Amino acid sequence: MSSEPTHPDPARHRDNGTWLVQFTDRLLVVCPRCGGRALVLPLPGVAAPRYFSALLFQPRRLACANCGAVANWTAEERGTGLVGAVPGGTEDPFFRRPLWLQTRCAGRILWAYNEEHVDALNTYVDARLRERYTSPTMAMFARLPAWMKSAKRRDEVLAGLATLRTLARLSTPADRSDAAHERGDRPRHHGSMLFRGGPY
Repeated sequence: MSSEPTHPDPARHRDNGTWLVQFTDRLLVVCPRCGGRALVLPLPGVAAPRYFSALLFQPRRLACANCGAVANWTAEERGTGLVGAVPGGTEDPFFRRPLWLQTRCAGRILWAYNEEHVDALNTYVDARLRERYTSPTMAMFARLPAWMKSAKRRDEVLAGLATLRTLARLSTPADRSDAAHERGDRPRHHGSMLFRGGPY
């Protein structure tokens, strides 16, 4: 019989190179019309991308079940290429709407794109041992701010993530977090470029 545990050790986190862009397939945002929860999803009928990086160029639709608001997004054309979205900050990278999942935590703003993003952050923050198996260049966990990684802040951050998980189940304008407001802090550097016919 093997002595290996049948379940992963919850006290250990192994970073295999998860990118923030991996969580942009479904985003919870504040509706521009009613202030309730809206969803940003790939346009219906669009094929799933072969690479995570292609998610930054995939056409999107914002839709609100509360008021019926709908908007579409397509990547900007620049010469022979497309300018993709830039993930990061408290706005969604496509429509630049405030993220629905935001809360005040340790004197800062804790945010996430969706429930899967919250779960991934929770697993990392809760781990007592963190192991990296990849370059930190694009990896999400390596780029987290120091206050989220601090053992002294662990309980505060875990409580904040629990608040985000609760927010994910709510949807009316009255449910909106007071932290979810316009700030314009999305990264403003040039987005990724995709040249037609070239690699992602």
